[in-house]
Amino acid sequence: MSGIYDFSARTLEGSETPLDAYRGKVLLIVNTASKCGFTPQYAGLEKLHKKYAAQGFEVLGFPCDQFGHQEPGDADEIRNFCTTKYDVSFPLFAKVEVNGANAHPLWAWLKSEKTGFLGGAIKWNFTKFLVGREGQVKDRFPPTTTPDAIAPKIEALLGAA
Repeated sequence: MSGIYDFSARTLEGSETPLDAYRGKVLLIVNTASKCGFTPQYAGLEKLHKKYAAQGFEVLGFPCDQFGHQEPGDADEIRNFCTTKYDVSFPLFAKVEVNGANAHPLWAWLKSEKTGFLGGAIKWNFTKFLVGREGQVKDRFPPTTTPDAIAPKIEALLGAA
């Protein structure tokens, strides 16, 4: 596979969505969790999503329970938490694994495109991948990088900088 548009993922509501639906957009793909020290980043991710959506930007959230069992909920619990606590309006996908033999193919590809501090492995929840309009990974950010800190790179890819 050569780009993000070759993949699909199941939404939190259970329907399979081809990522080709996001063709031509700048994407920030994040593995999320509801009970993590980084969970407040949902607010910053939503802020980015609202600020840049009209320019062709989307945040795609992928709940993951591989790190400290910090996303134990089912789809309804995740959706309820994200909408009531953080007013999340960006797309959320079904829980995935991001490391190991059962890693979602999208995440295996993302890691192969941009390695991080631990090589290809995802270190923790809220690791972020920035994807350009042509579907290629442009950057990878560790969980400690706040959404606000990524804004200049998003603006550059959107042509708004």
